[in-house]
Amino acid sequence: MRIIRCKDYADMSRKTANIISAQVILKPNCKLGLATGTTPIGAYEQLIKWYEKGDVDFSEVSTYNLDEYLGLGGDHPQSYRYFMNDTFFDHINIDKTRTHVPDGSNLDAEAACAAYDELMAAAGPLDLQLLGIGRNGHVGFNEPGESFSKGTHCVELAQSTIEANSRLFDSIDDVPRKAYSMGVQNIMSAKTILVAASGADKAQAVHDMIYGPVSPRCTASILQLHADCFVVADEAALSLC
Repeated sequence: MRIIRCKDYADMSRKTANIISAQVILKPNCKLGLATGTTPIGAYEQLIKWYEKGDVDFSEVSTYNLDEYLGLGGDHPQSYRYFMNDTFFDHINIDKTRTHVPDGSNLDAEAACAAYDELMAAAGPLDLQLLGIGRNGHVGFNEPGESFSKGTHCVELAQSTIEANSRLFDSIDDVPRKAYSMGVQNIMSAKTILVAASGADKAQAVHDMIYGPVSPRCTASILQLHADCFVVADEAALSLC
């Protein structure tokens, strides 16, 4: 792992955006794996500014998002498809037919997961996978467990994840209890992985990701085995490292 230490969230966001934009500039038709949540918002905002200045062109880029809530269609304001459109895709020149998110409206979990795996297999390895990290060390919605997941699968969300995500809903009762998520094998197949982390509440998870034993009890620890992984984190997130 290569650790890039940042002074604060703004610095972390800019450095994260720098790595993503460099990938797009070097390979205009690259395949990006993208993440949702509050951590990457600053990076997306920076990328939009650079697009508006003419510094980066997304017209040939394809994207594949990590996850989606089960039971939420793309027009639902709390869906990750809606989040990506509202936060990023609507503000750049990307072809939305090239942007992919698991189909949360498909309640047939086996079919929905198989369809996303087939889509990714046809695309081939992602050039760059952006990740956040949960307080319990999850990446995507791959919660701590007894083994590492492989392909896209339906996940029962941990209570800590539900509580963390409840800030985005009117009530914790509105947070879906299940989601579709890329598996660890999907994630590890990316050529380059970029983990963004911010805040003291992520410090233990970041420490365990970097220094802890490789264990499904901290899903992110598997990234120690990836050949090309960047961790871009602010001082608070790296306070235990």
